[in-house]
Amino acid sequence: MLPLGISFVLVTVLLGTVVYADSEEPPFQALDERWLSWMGGPHGGLYGVAAAALDWFGGPLGAVIPVGLLIFLMTRKRWGSVVYLLATYMGGGMLVVQALKFLVDRPRPENPMVRVDHGSFPSGHAAGAAMLVVMVGALLVPVARRRAWWIVGALFTMAMMWSRTWLHAHWLSDTVAGAAAGAGTALLSWWVFRRRLAREN
Repeated sequence: MLPLGISFVLVTVLLGTVVYADSEEPPFQALDERWLSWMGGPHGGLYGVAAAALDWFGGPLGAVIPVGLLIFLMTRKRWGSVVYLLATYMGGGMLVVQALKFLVDRPRPENPMVRVDHGSFPSGHAAGAAMLVVMVGALLVPVARRRAWWIVGALFTMAMMWSRTWLHAHWLSDTVAGAAAGAGTALLSWWVFRRRLAREN
């Protein structure tokens, strides 16, 4: 998990460095704009329901699930797991993602269809989805079933990335960086706490 976590974080750092150098016209802006044109619509029907559900999941529900998981771990007295969850959620979600948003300060696509906060890079929804997948895999999924979980988790994360671009809330590269940041920080934190988590699991 250490090499993979480092690789994911390096992807975010590399993309962030490139965007920071020119936040309005990074080298891959043409690709981002072409992808956004493919996401042009129509914005309704089943796709609209799916995108709205994922937006809600990454918003209010995205905070409820970690809190519920935290309460569950505390009732089981899995204190190492509690510390891992808090360190990952606060460090990766709050510190890394929000710091990058303000540091890079990339403009969002025009006319987003949902309420958004400051800064387009990286996607907080994509980061939260990838982070949650890794944390649940580390804390709740038995080793024998993790391969299937990673496949399901990767599909869920890609769906979240799609929804953010379909809603014109982010550029494609924002979602790639967000997913890499979320997964990378969760994996590195898992590596730090790996022995304690293995005993508790």
